Amino acid sequence: MILEIVKYGTPVLREKGREVKKVDEDIRQLAMDMLETMRAANGVGLAAQQVGVPVQLTVIDVAGIEDRPSAMWIDGKEVPLEEHMPIVLLNPVLKLSDEKEPGNEGCLSFPDITAEITRSTGVRCQARLLDGKDIEFDAAGLLARALQHETDHLHGILFIDRMNAATKAGLAGKLKRLQKDTRG
Repeated sequence: MILEIVKYGTPVLREKGREVKKVDEDIRQLAMDMLETMRAANGVGLAAQQVGVPVQLTVIDVAGIEDRPSAMWIDGKEVPLEEHMPIVLLNPVLKLSDEKEPGNEGCLSFPDITAEITRSTGVRCQARLLDGKDIEFDAAGLLARALQHETDHLHGILFIDRMNAATKAGLAGKLKRLQKDTRG
């Protein structure tokens, strides 16, 4: 089922998600609905807060994106991305590399707004999967960026919080309008 993606100005976007302690039918259904919603919106990631549910759950699918490649390693060995996408992560914890680079980002909760955001070029992610197993992997490229963006959402941090002052100032009018439209 396609869910409504909440927009900037909706309070749940600023909520820190509750830890998912048990994978039950409700969590599985939420994850499947989020995947369907993300695909329908042509996104590469979606956090539970973006569909109004403040829990530590995100879905990501960066397979097949040619112009912004990704890489993934498990136990130090590079793995075929397609075999692990889409990925549903519960309670992800990231360790960021020191090397950073700017990159263009958008967000499904901020329609028609994109900006250069500086993020770490690589991350190590520890999380639980829907089958209850724990996973640890390293990521680079778009996957690393998506992991950082979505994990921020799970902690109530939005990509506008990562913008430099000049970029944010340049988008102030659009952001105010979006917030006003959201609050109705």
